[in-house]
Amino acid sequence: MIKVERITDPRHLDRMTAWMHAWWGEREGYSAEAVRCYLSHGLKAEGLPQTFGLFLDDELIGMYQITMSDLFVRPDLYPWLANVFIDAKYRGCGYGHTLLLSVAENAKMLGLRELFLFTTLTGIYERYGWNHAGEIDTFLQPRIQQLYRLAL
Repeated sequence: MIKVERITDPRHLDRMTAWMHAWWGEREGYSAEAVRCYLSHGLKAEGLPQTFGLFLDDELIGMYQITMSDLFVRPDLYPWLANVFIDAKYRGCGYGHTLLLSVAENAKMLGLRELFLFTTLTGIYERYGWNHAGEIDTFLQPRIQQLYRLAL
């Protein structure tokens, strides 16, 4: 059984830390401990950030976060969808579809009216109601990425 639910249990921190540290932590100069600390603040029942997990039976296979900030050069835009991730061995199986379908519902549950995200990907988020808002210089690598907005 596949489901998306809020993560408040710290037992999932090791797996999420490994994913995020390998994906962006090392590249951006963060230790695994710093990434773990960052993620730990999203394990709560109220307020932002919030972390949502994709579970296959009882195994965590993916995640995303809804957070107030994600792009340092655009503090005027918030809140954000961040850290959208599927474990490599489960990619290409349609699980990302389930994960992304849950974003709008969970954001509305949090009382939000819009979300932003930035990504190197194109042609994916549009399928889930996101509007391409243009290219954005992130000052990260790669510098030029795509900015999207989801009206809720």
